[in-house]
Amino acid sequence: MINRVTIVVLDSLGIGALPDSSEYGDHNVDTLGNISKVCQGIHLPNLVRLGLGNIEGIKGIEGIHEPLGCFGKAKEISKGKDTITGHWEMTGLYITEPFQTYPDGFPPEIIHVFEEKIGRKILGNKAASGTEIIEELGKEHLETGCPIVYTSADSVFQIAAHEELIPLNELYKMCEIARSILVGKHQVARVIARPFIGTPGSFERTPNRRDYSISPKGTTILDLLTKHHMHVLAIGKIEDIFNGQGITEAIHTKDNMDGVNETINALKERRKGIIFTNLVDFDAKFGHRRNPEGYKTALEDFDKRVPELLATLHDDDIIIFTADHGNDPTYIGTDHTREYIPILIYGHQIKKSINIGIRDSFADIAATIADIFQLEGLQYGVSFKKLIL
Repeated sequence: MINRVTIVVLDSLGIGALPDSSEYGDHNVDTLGNISKVCQGIHLPNLVRLGLGNIEGIKGIEGIHEPLGCFGKAKEISKGKDTITGHWEMTGLYITEPFQTYPDGFPPEIIHVFEEKIGRKILGNKAASGTEIIEELGKEHLETGCPIVYTSADSVFQIAAHEELIPLNELYKMCEIARSILVGKHQVARVIARPFIGTPGSFERTPNRRDYSISPKGTTILDLLTKHHMHVLAIGKIEDIFNGQGITEAIHTKDNMDGVNETINALKERRKGIIFTNLVDFDAKFGHRRNPEGYKTALEDFDKRVPELLATLHDDDIIIFTADHGNDPTYIGTDHTREYIPILIYGHQIKKSINIGIRDSFADIAATIADIFQLEGLQYGVSFKKLIL
C-alpha cells in the first residue's frame, strides 16, 4: 500500500517541443536538450539512474540498460504554457482558455484605478525582465517612491518595490488591491510582489516574493485529498499557485536547496497524503534570464541531492520528478516554452525499468494519485498506476 506521494516539480524543465509549440511562437525548443548542446554536455547521473535518459525522444542525455524507476513524458492539453496552467493540469484540470496577457502593458482603466487606490503613481507598465526593469527604473523608484509595475508573456501583474522604501506589508497590500481590480475581462492569473534591495547598479531581488493567484476552477487532486482528511503539504510557491485551495500546510522557501531540505524534513515524518514541492530557481533565475550555463549548474546541483531524497523514502512512499512547462534558456525572448515534461517515478514498491510512454495530459499524474488512494471526482487524466505498481 502506498500512503504518500511526493511530487517534485523542476520548474520549467521541458524536454522537447510539443506538436503544437509553433502555435505559441516556439520553434525547435528543448530546455534540457539545448542546455546540454550549448554547454557541451550535462552530468545528471542520479536522474539518469531513475530513467531520465530512457525517455522517448529525449536529447542530450544517454539512457542506461536498467533504470531504477519508471519513466515517460507528458503532453500539455491545456491552452497556455504558464506556471498555473501547468500545475493545475498536473493536478487534474483542463484550461480551455488561456489567461489574459498584456504584452503592451496594462490599459489606463486598470492603471488609473490602481494608482488611485494605492495613492501613488507607478513606473514602467510594460512587459519586461524583472531584473532588467529594476536596473532601468530602480533609481527613479527610489527618488519618487513610485512602485514599478510590469508584466511578461505570462498572465501576471508584477509590482517591484525596494524593501527599505516601501515596507513588505505595504507592498503586499498593493498586491491585494491589484488582485481585487484584475477580475472579469481583465482577470490575470497572478499578481506578484517582487521586493528588492540594494543601490543603483547593484539591486538584488529578495526571497520575499509573494504570489496572489486566482483559485482553481474545478476539483483538483489536492481537493480530493483534503476532503478525505489527508495531509497536503505545499513547499515553495505551490500554495500561491493554488491560492491555498486544497492545501493543509505550506512552507515557503528561499531557493532550490531550501526546497530540497524542507522536502527531506517532511519525508522523515510519517503522514498520509502528498508532499508537493516546486523548485523555482531553474525557471526564475536561469530560464527567464536566458542563462544556460547557470541552468546546467543548478540541475547538476539538484542531481547531487537526489540520493538524499531517495534515501529518506519509507516503504510506503513514492516520489515523482516532473516539470510544469519549458523555459529554453537558449531560445529568443524571455518567455516560457511549450514543451513535453519528464515523468520519473521511484519507490520501494515501484517497478523498475518501466516505460509509461507518452502521456496525453499532465493530468495523468493526478489520475494516478487518485487511483493509488482510491479517490473519485477528477474529470481529466488517465491513471498509469497499473504500469508502475
